[in-house]
Amino acid sequence: MKAMLTGALIFTSLSVFSQELAKGYVYHDANGNGKKQRREAGLPGVSVSNGQEVVQTDEKGYYEIGMEDGQLVFVIKPTGYSVSLDSLNKPQFYYIHKPSGSPKLKYAGSAPTGDLPEEINFAMTAVEEKDDFTALIFGDPQPYTLEEVDFFDRGIVSEVEGIQDVAFGLSLGDLVGDDLDLFTPYAKAVAKVGLPWYNVMGNHDQNYDVEKDEFSDEAFEAHFGPSAYAYNVGKVHFIVIDDILWPDPRDKQGYWGGLRPDQLDFLRNNLKFVPKDHLIVISMHIPLSEQGDSFRDEDRQEIFDLLADFPNTLSLSAHTHLQKQDLFYKKDGWRQDKPHHHYNVGTTSGDWYKGILDEKGIPVSTMRDGTPKGYALIHFEGNQYKICYQVAGKSSEYQMEIFAPKVLEMDKRTTAGIFVNFFMGGEGDEVLIKFDEGEWKSASKVEDYDPAYLIDLFQWDVTEELIEGRRPSNPAQSKHLWRGGIPTGLEAGEHVIRIQATDRFGQVHTGEETFKVVEKK
Repeated sequence: MKAMLTGALIFTSLSVFSQELAKGYVYHDANGNGKKQRREAGLPGVSVSNGQEVVQTDEKGYYEIGMEDGQLVFVIKPTGYSVSLDSLNKPQFYYIHKPSGSPKLKYAGSAPTGDLPEEINFAMTAVEEKDDFTALIFGDPQPYTLEEVDFFDRGIVSEVEGIQDVAFGLSLGDLVGDDLDLFTPYAKAVAKVGLPWYNVMGNHDQNYDVEKDEFSDEAFEAHFGPSAYAYNVGKVHFIVIDDILWPDPRDKQGYWGGLRPDQLDFLRNNLKFVPKDHLIVISMHIPLSEQGDSFRDEDRQEIFDLLADFPNTLSLSAHTHLQKQDLFYKKDGWRQDKPHHHYNVGTTSGDWYKGILDEKGIPVSTMRDGTPKGYALIHFEGNQYKICYQVAGKSSEYQMEIFAPKVLEMDKRTTAGIFVNFFMGGEGDEVLIKFDEGEWKSASKVEDYDPAYLIDLFQWDVTEELIEGRRPSNPAQSKHLWRGGIPTGLEAGEHVIRIQATDRFGQVHTGEETFKVVEKK
């Protein structure tokens, strides 16, 4: 098998004149010392990659793969095993190969690594890994200052510190806000959660002073490892990919969503070794589609084509500082009858740490679509999943904001309505409203501004005294807003509005609000 492996490597490296050969073992580290002992068994059939090609270990756990200057070699963690963590709970599954180090940049990348070692071995520890597990997902921590790192630490991290029954955490990019010296303070904060923590690269995590996209992740790699990689947990195959093209290949200005050819090669070569019945979860920063030309169409189509034979898929993004459920159908280029679900996750920084300050002195930071800042918990059962959004500082039952008039005049018609911002809502979800003990009636899904957000926003414009904090961003239309009418003929007194919302996973959420009807004297 080793001969076949080597032969395949020779074939794939013909076009790369300067390639060297990385080799070593993926093995069960039985004594936990991180060094391969003669009696420690190698693990067969484990994928190893250089970020473009992917090979698998032979029956002795041995691999060989071509390496170019600047590449990272990494193991794709198999189910039932764990890799070691550094002092900040970052998984150590890679080796950086940069003999002369990174280019000289404003924010430093990797120091010179010298020649390839004789062997690059990857230690694995056998663990009991259930098919049912939970992952903790952060969107855009994005602190621009140490003060905002503190907001993130006290407002988000402290709430989940020591969380139980969660397999790992993942941040979906924009770990920081342009100042890459904040990578370490960010990592120190998130390490307090106490979980193995994976990271996606965002557009605010880049080295901007580069002319080629291949070098935009130099500082990210030095702190967090490869910007494209994968790992397995249970029956779920997780893929992390940097989907930011910098500088924009169209005009060399700004960035564009998409993938380089080598990144698409990695996806293609990696998926060849993944069982078709496993759930594929692709985590990226920029969503697959937004208004305008935000993501290169041919790259999205290539991703869809590569997933055509996998019936169970999910993709995750952040970036927009909004929350949204997108479904892609055949008309959008998806290759299956069952639509592809793309979840654009609400952010831990919310509206970039804006808004009034709460009792802890932390900005409330509600997002422009009315979604409060928070994080997601994805519960996996085999190759299926359910998602819950957790608003920071609130009960897990708080899944909607209900906006209703406080008082109405009896027997007088009104243009007012009941608005329900169902934070995890999306296409096909059902929202029902009833008043007191009346009948349930369907609310209508609308695309509009959340009125509760507008009130919070415009208080900054009508106040005659300064408000501590920063004025929130201007509103964006919510993709998860429903409206219902108010019945006529209500008697004077207090009335209860009851809401029942059912999401795409069949999870039922409820909420209540009250208002008064007053008889005019």
